[in-house]
Amino acid sequence: MKNTPSLDDQIEMYRRMILVRRLEERLGALSKEGRTRGPIHRCDGQEAVGIGATAMLTDADYLTSTHRGHAHYIGKGVDVYGITAEILGRSTGLCGGRAGHMLIADAARGMIGGNAIVGAGIPAAAGMALSNQILGNGRVAMCIFGDGAAQTGIWHETMNMAALWKLPVVFVLEHNQFGLTVHSDRQGPVADLSIRAKGYAMPAEIVDGNDAVAVYRATAAMVDRARRGEGPGMIEAKTYRWEGFSTSDMGGYQKPEDIAAWKARDPIEIARAALLPAVGADRLDEIDAAATAEVEQAAERALADPFPEFEPCAFTAAYSEVL
Repeated sequence: MKNTPSLDDQIEMYRRMILVRRLEERLGALSKEGRTRGPIHRCDGQEAVGIGATAMLTDADYLTSTHRGHAHYIGKGVDVYGITAEILGRSTGLCGGRAGHMLIADAARGMIGGNAIVGAGIPAAAGMALSNQILGNGRVAMCIFGDGAAQTGIWHETMNMAALWKLPVVFVLEHNQFGLTVHSDRQGPVADLSIRAKGYAMPAEIVDGNDAVAVYRATAAMVDRARRGEGPGMIEAKTYRWEGFSTSDMGGYQKPEDIAAWKARDPIEIARAALLPAVGADRLDEIDAAATAEVEQAAERALADPFPEFEPCAFTAAYSEVL
């Protein structure tokens, strides 16, 4: 089938999904211990979207993310240790320990950054796509955003502009059913938000967001189209977040039966089942063990790293002298 990832690509996607899951689990435990810097927005259960949607991108392509972007970071090839150290506020983090988990960036990988403002990465991606178009460099920009951001005006304005100017940008809607603590059926009148793309003469496809290969195939087609200069495209990946909005979430608004139903369709288990005939259980277990060890080693190393040193600004220094 066209745009199907190779076996090696699928194995790497499987490995990266495990990296994300183990990172989320480790961060959740560290948050309970009070060792993270602020609340953590976990993406357990959503790994296939971030990993599958970015697997065909190059380091030269740009990506904007969200406040729940750990799968996006790892999907773009960002170093797990650098991510972990940043989230723990250490000087060895990708942004010197000053960005926190929502704002991580790695320009060398084309990871322009997460964003704490809902929907703010959408126009940024369009701006990057416009730059690519003007420069004629063949690069693509991708924006991953959530169903909450799909209810904002900036999304519609950006979709209109991108379609009008045929910008090389791909919009990936990570539809995890909730905007903060409010279910999507309480935020908008349509279940399939991607039908709105038709109003901007933009192609769109709905995919199973728990199947990394399905996400890859659909997204790769849109990326190829954008790279050829045929304009933007949209993917709506239906998935579900198992955990609360953040580690400070008190919960109680997600139905236990819904969580159980979605956990029964664990994206990692779906990927494993697809790989099992060709790869074998022993090899998949080795990949799992190695990825788990990588995250654990990254966490332990980062916990031993120093915090950043801050020099007082001129105002603070002057104020201190007055005191």
